[in-house]
Amino acid sequence: MPIDLDVALGADLGSTTFSWSASDVALYNLAVGAAADPLDTEGLRYVDDRDPKVLPTFATVAAGFHDDTPPTVSFPGVEIDLAKVVHGSQQVTAHRPIPAAGTATTRTRIAEIQDKGSAAVIIQESETTGDSGDLLWTSRSAIFAKGEGGFGGERGRSTRVDVPDGEADHVLTVPTRPDQALLYRLCGDRNPLHSDPAFAKDAGFPAPILHGLCSYGLTCRAVVDAALGGDPTAVGSFGATFAGVVFPGETLRISVWDTGDQLVAAAAAIERDGAPVLGNVVLTRG
Repeated sequence: MPIDLDVALGADLGSTTFSWSASDVALYNLAVGAAADPLDTEGLRYVDDRDPKVLPTFATVAAGFHDDTPPTVSFPGVEIDLAKVVHGSQQVTAHRPIPAAGTATTRTRIAEIQDKGSAAVIIQESETTGDSGDLLWTSRSAIFAKGEGGFGGERGRSTRVDVPDGEADHVLTVPTRPDQALLYRLCGDRNPLHSDPAFAKDAGFPAPILHGLCSYGLTCRAVVDAALGGDPTAVGSFGATFAGVVFPGETLRISVWDTGDQLVAAAAAIERDGAPVLGNVVLTRG
């Protein structure tokens, strides 16, 4: 059905209470490429049995980590075929270090709906509080729905971030595994676009693609390791726009510019002549 702007805009999507463990965090870290070298003692801190390092991007999977069903795009005033939907952008702000285990509650609302003519962009905002009532993180997520525009909404403002002039301070080469998407889906995102060749073909791709949030987490981890001494608690916020797909097994080239209080980055797929993967990447120091 077409988007009903009057119903959808500002809709309260309710709250979810969930728990996570150190094992969940360790699995997420493996799914975004941590501890690839089993002899790297610093990297092994990501998979510590009791106190693994927690990336702020873990927030994107924490609430749904134990889901084992494909997601749907069904909200008040919104019903969209999953095959039409791709992730547009994601931002997480960590208000305090995320503990390696805990219980929290997330409340989400539809903050904005943009009408791009040929597509719709649906932006959700959420706040997550710990069981003691302290604010742990906030997030803002946009999905891009092909063919769902033309409903009379505002087009929305540009969020373009220009990379600084001059050579990057860090250029990172980050491989992905051929089974990276199959590993990442164990973190709760069972969208068949990332695991079912037939579904991917129907959606217009020659093969299953990597989850955008996996590329997002991979990039955050790589930047943290290279530019922040491997300390995820040094991250205040991390945001990016999904500029293109990654096929599992490809290698990312991540260019990073240090502007002082921020790290600005871009990620591209080396095997496809530098095809853009992530743009508008900004890590703000905490």
